[in-house]
Amino acid sequence: MRTVEVLLDEAADLAVREAWRRLADAGLPSQARHRSPTNSPHLTLAACPELTAPIRWELAEVAATLPLPTRFLGVVRFERPTSVLAWALDHDAALAALQRRVWEAVASDSPPETLNPFHEPERWSPHITLGRTRRAGAFAGRRVPELLPAPPLSVRLITLRSFDTETGALEVLGPRP
Repeated sequence: MRTVEVLLDEAADLAVREAWRRLADAGLPSQARHRSPTNSPHLTLAACPELTAPIRWELAEVAATLPLPTRFLGVVRFERPTSVLAWALDHDAALAALQRRVWEAVASDSPPETLNPFHEPERWSPHITLGRTRRAGAFAGRRVPELLPAPPLSVRLITLRSFDTETGALEVLGPRP
């Protein structure tokens, strides 16, 4: 599977890493414990089995629209099969349009059953993961927000990339030359 993600500007990246550290120091699930060199704060926009030529063509157009300013809204929790603690991002018109373009690109040349329904534009919740675990309710009933630094007021989404979940390879997806 290939993800399509966008990276954060340096100040926001550092703030997220500080939140990861504080969670880990408190003994809570944290992305800081994910030691892969590919682990960095990011916003996942969509995923697909492969980046075909038509998908790449469209993603190059999306990459040309970056950087995109947005803002953090605060802490959010998800209970899917995993417990996730994250900082939510403002789902404003510009971010919604960016994600919809990525979704349409991957959906245009991928079998529908291979796409994650949580990435459908109507269901997508923009967030930066701070901690994740398979233990249901791991963050419930805890005063987690008090452990975290305040998120920066603004953030710029700066680089489009893809992560290959099978090989572990990262690829920057830039605009066409």
